[in-house]
Amino acid sequence: MAYWLFKSEPNTWSWDDQVAKGEAGEEWDGVRNYQARNHMREMKMGDKGFFYHSMKEKSVVGVVEVCAEIHPDSTTEDDRWECVDIKAVGPFPTPVSLIDIKGDPRLSEMVLVKNSRLSVQPVTEEEWTAICQMGGYKG
Repeated sequence: MAYWLFKSEPNTWSWDDQVAKGEAGEEWDGVRNYQARNHMREMKMGDKGFFYHSMKEKSVVGVVEVCAEIHPDSTTEDDRWECVDIKAVGPFPTPVSLIDIKGDPRLSEMVLVKNSRLSVQPVTEEEWTAICQMGGYKG
């Protein structure tokens, strides 16, 4: 299993919106960055991801799971753009802020720290474990 981070502006697509989609999940559509798209091409069913609220909150707020592998993005006719579907697994008891992540030496090499603008990014197993501990997530 691989681990990922999905960034969204909460006023565009929030954790509550994701939860409301239930088991069916939702396309992670609208990504127009080649590197982020290529990360989605690597994803497999069952991979886990952090759901990250960007903008003001800047926090990991929940865990999602890939529930459909790469397919055409339904929001465009341009076949260069593809996406996966994700479903909510569970919320973080305590959201983990970007400030906390940047302040933890175990996470100094995390993509979120080095390239915070990338909307879909890989997370190492060590980073996954550290952030889950920080947020009290036991899932």
